[in-house]
Amino acid sequence: MKVLIVDDERNIRESIQRLFELEGIDSVTATDGREGADRLTDQTFDAVVLDLKMPGMDGQALLEWIRAEGLRTPVVMISALGDINDAVKALKSGASDYLIKPFDPTELILKVKAVVQSRKREDLIEAGSRTAEGTVRLLGESTATRALRLMIEKVATGTTTVLITGESGTGKEVVAREIHSRSPNASEPFVAVNIGGIQETLVESELFGHEKGAFTGADTRKTGLFELAAGGTLFLDEIAEMPFPLQVKLLRVLQERKIRRLGGTRDIPIAARIISATNKDIESLVRGGGFREDLYYRLNVVRISVPPLRDRREDIPLLAGNFLEKIRARAGRGVKTLAPDALEALMLYSYPGNIRELSNILERAVITSEDDMIMAADIALDRFPRTSHAAGSAAGSGRPLKPMMELERDALVKALEKWAGNRTKAAEELGISRRTILNKIKQYGL
Repeated sequence: MKVLIVDDERNIRESIQRLFELEGIDSVTATDGREGADRLTDQTFDAVVLDLKMPGMDGQALLEWIRAEGLRTPVVMISALGDINDAVKALKSGASDYLIKPFDPTELILKVKAVVQSRKREDLIEAGSRTAEGTVRLLGESTATRALRLMIEKVATGTTTVLITGESGTGKEVVAREIHSRSPNASEPFVAVNIGGIQETLVESELFGHEKGAFTGADTRKTGLFELAAGGTLFLDEIAEMPFPLQVKLLRVLQERKIRRLGGTRDIPIAARIISATNKDIESLVRGGGFREDLYYRLNVVRISVPPLRDRREDIPLLAGNFLEKIRARAGRGVKTLAPDALEALMLYSYPGNIRELSNILERAVITSEDDMIMAADIALDRFPRTSHAAGSAAGSGRPLKPMMELERDALVKALEKWAGNRTKAAEELGISRRTILNKIKQYGL
């Protein structure tokens, strides 16, 4: 947390700063409203502690400037007892809370933390309404998945930009969410936007926001996704679809860490980490002039390539079990399990649509199958191309393909070992219910 302290009395500024330091809160000070405005122009803060009465530009004037500029930073006003009417006026002008001098230091800490948490909740709610809900689970124990998970752990602790590449349906957004969930800012919003899914004329407004009257139909100010992401993560999916003029603006954001709303007159500092993804050969686009080379290098500081499902077949039983749990709950169907021949059919399929296609195949099977056991015939793979196999060999690997039941048992054993036999934790790790893991333990004699 980072807080701006604006007060003309040096001893109060320094006392509050020491108090915040003891609480592990970073802070910056300003001696009056004008200096406070300068700080807010150059830096991003989680909150402002603002003295009401100051010479020159006072607290009320700075508060009105903050709101006029469209800054969403919560403000805690501090005022003398005789200024109570002014404090009420400040609340009506957009202050989040106020304190009367002399105040209890503990109360100040509580109020600052409360207004910051309130703002985060609002951001999370709005971000959730404008971005697709998704899972942060990266399932699988194959060599490829373990290598991917290791890379995620290395990247998560930093703040550098990340470019995720891979075929459609491989789980690039899942990887982005994993990076966010393992980062120090996991409590901040994760905002995902599909560039290719937004009308080209609306992309800029969605990302950067706009001021009232910026264009026909802009009846109110709109906060852009860069701002809503706050100190969290902004995930730009299908980045290769970004219109060329907007690529210039995104490059400027990455260089200066500031945005400007459509119709706005000032730059707004941003703190969100940028993660982008594409299923296209972006290097070819750069060579062909379809994507800016300088932006490509800014986005491609760290590269993560997500392997296709055909290269991580050992994960299919675990993924299938997880999908079946979710599909059954969503469809309101009874318990359904995969017969060995159904699992074998899934293991042999080539999955041009990758993990997303596996989910769709299973959902169709759950809906159409009439028995508790899903058979190979129920998943109807005959209409799709299968991977060419040498007898008993995994496609393209030259290694024998383990029996499906053995793969499932191996994954179960590894999860139980990891969590020292804790069945609840192991079930969470595998993405299945506790009842299912108990049945599996009994089935495999564990």
